Amino acid sequence: MKTLVTGGTGFVGANVVRALLKRGVEVRALVRPRSDTRNLDSLEVELVAGDLRDRGSLEAALDGCDIVYHVAAMYTLWARNPREIYDSNVTGTINILEAAGQAGVKKIVYTSSVATIGLPKDGTPGTEEVPLPPEDIVSDYKRSKYLAEQEVLKYAQRGLPVVIVNPSFPVGAWDVKPTPSGQIIVNFLRGKIPAYVDTGLNVVDVEDVAIGHVMAAERGHIGERYILGHANLTLPELFQLLAQVSGMSAPRIRIPYGFAYLSACVSEFVARSITHKPPFVTLAGVKLSRKRMFFDPSKAVRELGLPQTPAIEALSKAVQWFRTHGYAK
Repeated sequence: MKTLVTGGTGFVGANVVRALLKRGVEVRALVRPRSDTRNLDSLEVELVAGDLRDRGSLEAALDGCDIVYHVAAMYTLWARNPREIYDSNVTGTINILEAAGQAGVKKIVYTSSVATIGLPKDGTPGTEEVPLPPEDIVSDYKRSKYLAEQEVLKYAQRGLPVVIVNPSFPVGAWDVKPTPSGQIIVNFLRGKIPAYVDTGLNVVDVEDVAIGHVMAAERGHIGERYILGHANLTLPELFQLLAQVSGMSAPRIRIPYGFAYLSACVSEFVARSITHKPPFVTLAGVKLSRKRMFFDPSKAVRELGLPQTPAIEALSKAVQWFRTHGYAK
């Protein structure tokens, strides 16, 4: 049985590929021309050139495949050209779904995000049943993932065998870019986080997320969403765990939301008009921090058998990987 993975060169995708290989699955990875393939170079994986915007290349990549893991996405809270985010995350998703349907695949696992899930007003963790209010769609990335997921649900209603997984804040090895999640850890290790805002997030081991993908293909129900998460941590709690595993000091100064917002405005102005590089602080990130991004993964634990590696172990693996690969001393 041959399996196609899109986004295999990325953080989550590379871990999904490894989880599949451990199970003896024959893996084919869709790779864009001139992609950084470091995450796959040492693996027995068939690399096929293609692009989510090129329907013909997708049809060729799907030839002979029974299962598709559509992990590829443009995961960024800032882009010089936001249109690229929608082209990749929305149009690209529609293209792979249509091509997979035409190819007659048996199962599709679509990697969404907890960014598409709402948070209850009473402060309890979000579940798959909580809708996302329009006023909470505060970034192009979040909007693109929401729109893409809506398309996936439409195709599921039409009979396409697709299951949705919603990872929270994965940490661990093979975050070469790194992702916005990994960049927080890298900045911490470099001593570039002198203060914090009052927020929180759900941390999960990326290897557990990868296993959750595989379990979704095996046990997931068509058209259902599954939160792939683990521990709800406030930012101070996260930094304390990072301090434990790294030997660094955790920041103790809490900054008000207004100051963080102003800093993001200045940072994005400098990025767009002077450096043309991603800002150190993004407006989207600051806006997201207004709510604690706490989620309940119990459905995935119960129905998929999602592992629950302790957060301190996941963070330790992330710190070790970033240090070993030269991201920080």
